[in-house]
Amino acid sequence: MKLTGINQITLRVNDLRLAEEFYSNILGLKLDHRVGANISYLRVSSDLLVLVKAETPGSPEARDIRVDHFGFRLSSDAEVDAAADYLDSKGVHFVTRPAHRREGRAFFVMDPDGNLIEFYSMHETGILKEGQGIDSSSPGTIATGTRKKIGDDIADKKPRRSRK
Repeated sequence: MKLTGINQITLRVNDLRLAEEFYSNILGLKLDHRVGANISYLRVSSDLLVLVKAETPGSPEARDIRVDHFGFRLSSDAEVDAAADYLDSKGVHFVTRPAHRREGRAFFVMDPDGNLIEFYSMHETGILKEGQGIDSSSPGTIATGTRKKIGDDIADKKPRRSRK
């Protein structure tokens, strides 16, 4: 078997239109098509990101229905830094700022549902050995506190219902 790439990533999201806006308007993916009111297919080159309305609401700190993380590759370290500046200007929630990692320069952000997204460049020589100036922390570790904070912020925004 010789795999040539990843055809699609599917994310469960709480608010389909909010997620669509983030991935289309901020990250620049193009809406390919919708299936009913609960599924959107977004395209970047030949790859698809599928957004599916979650059947049960998820919170950013609930790891059972979310993808650990996925990444978008950029062609250079300079593009990684430019992407970080752009996303910062759009008010996107950063988990880490650009740093040199074993595979290249990278940073992590979260979408409105707490999905962890990596933006990275790849060293021409491949993955480097551990060394000075290289951040080797795992994505799950660096996202833990941020997911809880986003979950708390969402909980604070939900209207409280009184029981009568």
